[in-house]
Amino acid sequence: MSEVFRSLDNDPDIELKLLVSGAHLSPSFGRTVDLVKQDGFNILCEVETLISGDTKSSRMKTASGLLSGAVDIIRTYAPDVIVYAGDREDVLIGATIGAFLGIPTVHFFGGDHATDGHVDNPVRHATSKLSTAHFVSLDEHRRRLLKIGENPERIFVIGSVALDKFLSEKPIEKHDLLEKIGAKSHAAEHPLAILIFHPVDQERVLAPDFVQNATQALIEQGFHVLIGAPNSDPGNARLVEKIHQLNQLPQVTYYRNTSRKLFVNLMRNASVMLGNSSAGILEAATVQLPVINIGERQRGRLCGANVVFSEGDLQSVTCALQFLDTPAFREQMHKLINPYGDGHSAVTAANILKQTDFDAMLKKSQDPLHVTC
Repeated sequence: MSEVFRSLDNDPDIELKLLVSGAHLSPSFGRTVDLVKQDGFNILCEVETLISGDTKSSRMKTASGLLSGAVDIIRTYAPDVIVYAGDREDVLIGATIGAFLGIPTVHFFGGDHATDGHVDNPVRHATSKLSTAHFVSLDEHRRRLLKIGENPERIFVIGSVALDKFLSEKPIEKHDLLEKIGAKSHAAEHPLAILIFHPVDQERVLAPDFVQNATQALIEQGFHVLIGAPNSDPGNARLVEKIHQLNQLPQVTYYRNTSRKLFVNLMRNASVMLGNSSAGILEAATVQLPVINIGERQRGRLCGANVVFSEGDLQSVTCALQFLDTPAFREQMHKLINPYGDGHSAVTAANILKQTDFDAMLKKSQDPLHVTC
């Protein structure tokens, strides 16, 4: 969302204020609120919510903390519109607050869907039903919103604003990049692989083995493995423990969290990305980066021809890596176009936000039975 925020912040007729919470305020997750401040955006408030319990209930308590901590702040500030993105619990809270306070809301990235059964999918769709308007990446996403009874006049297909950063962020030379992320000396002379694996409930026991297997397969193929931190979902503690063990190897660098500029350049300089991050599905195609998505997460989502889906055992990951060297895959990459857009969506989004009368859309009186496509 950074380029959308930048476009809004640069407009003299718009006052943009950010509410920052959750993992952004946690030292365990890099205290990334400092990166928000470096971008120069105005922060309305910081609401501490994250409970590091590594349990299902801790995520619920984090969400309830955001609701109780944010509702009076938002009520007092009385914004003209609340903007949020994605499928995490915070967007459901933002949509709920907007609905009950009578403040228009705009949901980015609605209408997407994965078949992995993860709770984020129904959270995304529930958020859409509570939201006033939708800024979606694809016509497929528009059609899905129509299927759940959303009026077409509320839906704006703009492409993915997540891609704009690849045009705005300047390239960094590999040597400087590796120095800035604290990479080990092994990285300078070997191709780079990015590994990001987030916890999924149905793979909670297997996830550390998946990360171990992916790392082993990459090392055997001659890569230096750059491992990012998992998100705060239940199961992250065992993943972090495994990553710390792997970080003892000279062929592995655990960079934890990093800035947008450095992450964009990691993707530019890497030869492959593994794991189950949405960055592999949505963004990697923009920089022609091959991706091996491991396990259940992200399955069913539209993706470019750069993405290969794999199981988490060593043999499956190794076979997927070997497939990347085949003429068939190279031909796919030669024709690759990112289906999510061309990186020119943020200004479009900002203009629609500025020019649209969302108050006129606030009441959702349409009967889903009578919505026409």
